[in-house]
Amino acid sequence: MFSPPLSDPSPLPATLDRLDRLTDWEKRPRGGMRVGLAPMRDLLARLGAPQASLRVIHVGGTKGKGSVCALIEAGLMRAGLRVGRYASPHVESVTERVCLQGRPVADAALARALTRALDAHEAARRDGTAGADATWFDVLTAAGLAIFGEAGLDWAVIEVGLGGRLDSTNAVDGEVAVVTNVGLEHTEILGQTRAAIAAEKVGILKPGAALVTTLDPDDEAGAVAAARAAALACPILRPAIPPGAPIAEENAALAGLVLDHLGRRGARGRDCLPLRAALLDAEARAGARLPGRLERRTIPTAAGPVPVVLDGAHVPFNLAAVLRDLARAPDLSGPCIALVAMAADKDAAGFLSALARSAEAVVCTEMPERRGHGAAALRALAAAAGLEAEAMATPEAGLAQAADLAAARGGWLLVTGSLHLVGALRGSTQA
Repeated sequence: MFSPPLSDPSPLPATLDRLDRLTDWEKRPRGGMRVGLAPMRDLLARLGAPQASLRVIHVGGTKGKGSVCALIEAGLMRAGLRVGRYASPHVESVTERVCLQGRPVADAALARALTRALDAHEAARRDGTAGADATWFDVLTAAGLAIFGEAGLDWAVIEVGLGGRLDSTNAVDGEVAVVTNVGLEHTEILGQTRAAIAAEKVGILKPGAALVTTLDPDDEAGAVAAARAAALACPILRPAIPPGAPIAEENAALAGLVLDHLGRRGARGRDCLPLRAALLDAEARAGARLPGRLERRTIPTAAGPVPVVLDGAHVPFNLAAVLRDLARAPDLSGPCIALVAMAADKDAAGFLSALARSAEAVVCTEMPERRGHGAAALRALAAAAGLEAEAMATPEAGLAQAADLAAARGGWLLVTGSLHLVGALRGSTQA
């Protein structure tokens, strides 16, 4: 087994430069994406198998998985436990992906772990083993698990990157697997139907674990999940969620069910009481709010401040739920003006059709250095959906134009379609 020397850490920017030499499928067209766990397993073996010491809650799904992870983390911390959370993508800083006790890991700690993981990758290249093919996400995930393995955690909450069965994070064995829901996404990799995508997402379920999901057994995706659970003799737990419940309530119901299940299985907090959904009180929920998920901000304009909602929704049914929740907000009056950018593998036509049911106008833009739909192509799709639409070449120009439109019409602004767009513009808005 390769054991990299524990030397002084490289500064994080220099270490990230080294990491960025690897293939990053978050920035490239995913049609030719390599998926598989062999490189990840090789890296982890060379790092001393840090995942083997972790008690893991593994969370996948099309929408809500990041927020569910944050809620579970908040509940466990409320019980006095030491918790790590691994998430993707980040909004503003890569350190957001590896959190200890609810806070992004220190730059120096991430640099040190990344250096070890990159050294393991280079050793695999010299040896000609599977780790030679490790990607940007493989190495970052291995570094995150190495940090968790050294941190003396009670629990690690791990968010799936893409899919589940062959995702880098599936090198862990979760005691609970959460599949929040299943929609059509990444179809060129995961499959063309919800049933095929469900088979990939429920691949995180392991023997002896419980499956927590909103999927109905009569639904095509739910039937696949139920069959996988039955084959592994795993129980399925479904929260009671009223139809049309707000996104926040749905996410909290899933997280609370996880905590209740763990408590019934004997998991306890520092107070020696069983873990339970009641740990997710108002304070815990407030602490679990993530940037770019129904985040409320303002932006100054010449006509005065404009309300802004930042949300990284990128699939039609997620956007529909976001818009449904925002329609209930009494302080968002007037028309909705949207600023949209989208990755190339997203259903832009379906997304803009869903947006057209609520928005009055849309400003389309694109992200530099990201594989995405061009602004002009998005504008054409928006116009075809019946939206008043225009295109701006850069996110910054798009934000200024959308904000001015919202101010002139006495409305509000929704920035959506991509967490990368949210991250690029969040600093231009005010809390």
